[in-house]
Order: sequence, then C-alpha cells, then structure tokens
Amino acid sequence: GVYMAASTALQGLRDKGGIQPGHKVLINGASGGVGTFAVQIAKSFGAEVTGVCSTRNIDMVRTIGADHVVDYTQEDFTQGEQRYDLLFDTMGNHSLATCRSLLVSGGKYLMVGMHTGRWIQPLPRVIVAILLSRFMGKKMVLVETKLSNADLHTLKGLLEDAKIKPVI
Repeated sequence: GVYMAASTALQGLRDKGGIQPGHKVLINGASGGVGTFAVQIAKSFGAEVTGVCSTRNIDMVRTIGADHVVDYTQEDFTQGEQRYDLLFDTMGNHSLATCRSLLVSGGKYLMVGMHTGRWIQPLPRVIVAILLSRFMGKKMVLVETKLSNADLHTLKGLLEDAKIKPVI
C-alpha cells in the first residue's frame, strides 16, 4: 500500500529520473496513491512541481506542495507552452509523442502504474518508448518498483521530517 506507492514515486523520480533541485516536474495523476507521494517527494528534492488532477482534488494537490495545478477537466496540460525536465505519468492517457513533446532536451518521461488508463496492454507502449528513447534526446523510462531496505529508511526519514505524508 503506502510503502509501494511511496517507493514507486521515490525510485521513479530519484533513480530513473535523476531529479535535481530546480527541475520542472509534471505529475500526471497527482491526486492518486503514487501521484500524491510523487508531488511531495519531488518538492523534497527542490523541484518545481506541476500536478494534474480533477477539479475536486485541486486544493489537496496544492496543500501537499504542488507549485502549479492543472485541472484536466478544464484544461489540457499538453497544450501549454511549459516544458519539463521530468514527466511522471501514472495515467497513460496521452500519446508517447505528445508526452515527449512536453520535455526539454535531455528530459525524461517516466511511465508508472501501467495497470490503469489505456495501458491495459502495456507491452506495445513500452517497446515503442524504448525504441523512441534510442533515437531521441529525450528518455522514456518504465518505472518498476524494487523493495529496498535503504529506500524504507529514506522514506521513514521523509515521514519523520514531515516532508511526505499519506494523503489518501
């Protein structure tokens, strides 16, 4: 539950994404289990965070630290001018080409939570992402969570320092 969601966010952003202070990070699915931790963990690394969620979750996503919140029922985040260092996607509801276009050169698209949205049959999407990564200056990475005692201690520290908290 909580440990897997928080670990997925931590390993995705830190290990796969290489998050750094000042990075611009978009979390698509910011109000879900993994997304709420991703917002908080990205903030703990000093990133500028944009969270995408529905109208009813805007206040919660702001409260947990998002600098910007996009209500997907009112606005399509893919149509904005902003480009991101990391796009942490728990939804899979936009094409890979669209997601790639939202990244700065050297940016990374992190695919998470492939059991939701259109990712019922994830293999073709993963294969396309891997192939595209080889030929573009933008990486597309599948986030897989591995249980780790070191990460458990890292998360425990973040919880004790009130940098993250379970929200849902």
